[in-house]
Amino acid sequence: YEAVIRVNSQSGKGGIAYVMKTEHHLDLPRRLQIEFSRVVQAHTDSEGGEVPPAEIWRIFEREYLATGDELELDTVHTSSAKDQRDALTVDVVVKGERRTLTGEGNGPIAAFVDALRSIGIDVRVLDYSEHALGSGGDATAAAYVECEVGGNVRWGVGIDANIVSASLKAVVSAVNRARR
Repeated sequence: YEAVIRVNSQSGKGGIAYVMKTEHHLDLPRRLQIEFSRVVQAHTDSEGGEVPPAEIWRIFEREYLATGDELELDTVHTSSAKDQRDALTVDVVVKGERRTLTGEGNGPIAAFVDALRSIGIDVRVLDYSEHALGSGGDATAAAYVECEVGGNVRWGVGIDANIVSASLKAVVSAVNRARR
């Protein structure tokens, strides 16, 4: 038997989570499943009918992995030493303008949050999860970050070959979603 998952305006997060896991190897955290199911629900309410797995992926990409938003991550340089805070230098594009930011923290995400404060973006990380999308040394990583940005709580998702870059992309995703 071939599995048939139908996603429509009445579908719950379980069907959507199943599609994301089996089709794209993304193991969405529970609260992200709830948030994304609302996004898909809004789509099915406005468009009607069922949403095939390929369309679920397009909705996910538009919502969580979009580029060309207000904030984009370009390059990342981190350093850490025993018993010292992590230091980060990052090049970002803010509203089309390239900026170099620096920050410090108890890890690369905290250092990035510190760097974002220097340009007036106040982010508080509430939850974090990551996993590999395959196996071996060349596996891609997925990172999920729940953030509070200006009083709005949003999830962000980052996918990259480097787990630090994936994590920072997830923060950027959450910031951009909160500002939309």
